[in-house]
Amino acid sequence: MEHLPVEVIGNILSRLGAARDVVIASATCRKWREAWRVHLHTLSFNSNDWPVYHELTTSRLEILITQTIFQTTGLQCLSIIMDDVDEFSAAPVIAWLMYTRESLRQLHYNVRTSPTINIIEKCGRQKLQVLNLSHNTISGIEPSYQRFPCLKSLSLSHISISALDLSYLLTACPKVEILTLVSLDIAMSDAQASMELNSPSLKDLSVEAISLEKFILEADSLEKLQLKDCTLDVFELVGKGTLKLLKIDDVSVIHLDIGENTENLEVVDVSNFTIMWTKFHHMISKASRLRGLRLWGVVFDDEDEIVDMETISVCFPQLTHLSLCYDLKEVPLQYSLQQSFEFKNVIMLELGWTVITDLFSQWVAGLLERCPHLRKMIINGVVSEAKSHEECQVLANFTTSIVSLMRKYSHVDVQFEYE
Repeated sequence: MEHLPVEVIGNILSRLGAARDVVIASATCRKWREAWRVHLHTLSFNSNDWPVYHELTTSRLEILITQTIFQTTGLQCLSIIMDDVDEFSAAPVIAWLMYTRESLRQLHYNVRTSPTINIIEKCGRQKLQVLNLSHNTISGIEPSYQRFPCLKSLSLSHISISALDLSYLLTACPKVEILTLVSLDIAMSDAQASMELNSPSLKDLSVEAISLEKFILEADSLEKLQLKDCTLDVFELVGKGTLKLLKIDDVSVIHLDIGENTENLEVVDVSNFTIMWTKFHHMISKASRLRGLRLWGVVFDDEDEIVDMETISVCFPQLTHLSLCYDLKEVPLQYSLQQSFEFKNVIMLELGWTVITDLFSQWVAGLLERCPHLRKMIINGVVSEAKSHEECQVLANFTTSIVSLMRKYSHVDVQFEYE
């Protein structure tokens, strides 16, 4: 150990990450203390790392963080995640950011300040590659120059920001590839009815718990789009057909447009969502490379609509993973099972119910018959605590039919997951 280069010791301490562990380890000897001061590049203060953090007053915690940071000389990654702290004083926070601004490449910070400061203004801009900011306010972004020339990942959670400032901020990040927006308090001007974002470099967008009338995104390189717990009147994606993954979970949207060029889509995952099948299918019908399709807990806008299995098998010949869970109705189901279709490449089939009926067994049998190369099937079901005799009988009938059915398909690995 004594022959280790001081740079290697610095890397070891950086892998520890947690400030308490780094301080204890650096007390080993003079060489380790030198590694801490000169070669430590990662430092994390997280309220979950050490129970004593919960017992310290805010002022004592500010002093502890200040003393620890100021003993380093080249921090590249600083994480301050204190869930129990309501707010820090502005002065020490400014001091931490100013002290590390020349070397910092990653900043993760989630504590309010009093008085409020603009973290964007204070943190180092030239080298920063990752910015993860929560529970703060961002304002006064200037569009005139590029603030973050190296930033590749931007995450904003529980942030108060105007739609215009968010647009300017994204423009000020010419290399950003990953953008995460969670529970933003977005201020809209009277003259601005929509939020419009533009980024030629953006590849991955995740939006959660946001309500807007109109959200327009222009992103020519976007590959992943994830929307969760959002309420939107209109969502429009303007791009060049680079999208590979579309994931929608518990979203209310009147008009959804991901563009005409969907040839590169590989995964479509939709859950807890009301769809009009004809429109939805038209939206993704050109995705001939689609390998994964998940329609889970979907509700049809028209109760007579069905998921057209024959159309799916024709439009998505490379499909390997298929997951379906929606209310089954006898007439549409019988019509669907009378269609001539086959999923030649599907190797994983996941089927589920929210309310089990005898139709479910027919559905499972019909799909098994049409997946000749299936290797694995997962059955997901909701089983209520208070079950009537009729419900118990339906579940028993299903169990009996599955046991009988799987004797015919013994090569298929079957798993049951109930909640």
